[in-house]
Amino acid sequence: MHEHMTYIKANALLDKARAKGLRLASAESCTGGLVAAALTEIPGSSDVFDRGFVTYSNAAKSDMLGVADALLNAHGAVSAEVARAMALGAIDHSLADVAVAVTGVAGPGGGSLEKPVGLVHFACARRDGGVDYVERRYGPLSRAEIRAASVMQALDMMIDAVDAAQRRP
Repeated sequence: MHEHMTYIKANALLDKARAKGLRLASAESCTGGLVAAALTEIPGSSDVFDRGFVTYSNAAKSDMLGVADALLNAHGAVSAEVARAMALGAIDHSLADVAVAVTGVAGPGGGSLEKPVGLVHFACARRDGGVDYVERRYGPLSRAEIRAASVMQALDMMIDAVDAAQRRP
């Protein structure tokens, strides 16, 4: 059921982006490429989806997206600040008009009192300006459930950003 909903949402996103001539990218940590997989599962996505960054380590976030080490050190990878920097970095390092970033604690381990399992930060940047941000606390769901819910949230944010974005001239 979840896969079907993801497919429908991803398909709608691709259709909306295609209609405006927009390209998409993803920058993923805890979802490990599942957002990119959801989009590229759909035939014909190559004219819309530019690239996906799977930046699981802090070094990858820094090397591939230009996330500042100082930001990572000050706030940690699972933070609003790093999610925003990842989304903006994905715009800067791609041809995309809209880029989503996902960073969180998918569990079952790795959580803390301050950053519990199920805490996920999302940011979606538009090349024409604006970064949307959402924090979700999914609670003690399974790793697979947290990741699946995170993909849905990321797709929703991209749909909103594409709706708000200007058509490419």
